[in-house]
Amino acid sequence: MKLIAGLGNPGKEYEKTRHNSGFMAVDLLAEKCGVFSWSEKWNALVANVRIGGQAVLLMKPLTYMNNSGSAVSQAVHFYQIEPEDILVLHDDMDLPAGSVRIRKKGSSGGQKGMKSILNALGTTDIARIRIGVGHSARGEHGDVPDWVLSPVPKAEQEIYRTALQASADAAYAWVSEPLDLVMSRYNIKVKEEAE
Repeated sequence: MKLIAGLGNPGKEYEKTRHNSGFMAVDLLAEKCGVFSWSEKWNALVANVRIGGQAVLLMKPLTYMNNSGSAVSQAVHFYQIEPEDILVLHDDMDLPAGSVRIRKKGSSGGQKGMKSILNALGTTDIARIRIGVGHSARGEHGDVPDWVLSPVPKAEQEIYRTALQASADAAYAWVSEPLDLVMSRYNIKVKEEAE
């Protein structure tokens, strides 16, 4: 069993916000797998799918971003899933909007949902797909909540949609292909505009 978790916040008011990039990418993956309805378990929306003959649990934690580890760890313990069989998709302000960066492991990079998961599982050996949402202004950390909880502006929507689709495709490929190959194929680098 493999686990693919997309991070976000539940509720209509958060639906189209930058912080829900993980939810949106996993929704695209679910559509690709023919899933259009989810069940609720472990305080998360879950769907069991098969990708390339492999059983995969898709998950969208309903715990709010900062407590994502609670839902993820329950599924991991239930199915006895190894760290190398877990993939997390989340937004990342340190990457320009439209970027996709896949990593094998590492720290949370300040992403609180990822931090919650790493703490809950007691390891940093978790693969993740980071979806770039850009930043309001460098060093303006007071603006962070407003920024991530606002929708992507029209001017960035096309590259953002491309990044979400690439993230969903990368997650699909990750199930049966070596991660290095997935990284080389789906990482998207977007140049940051000069300020």
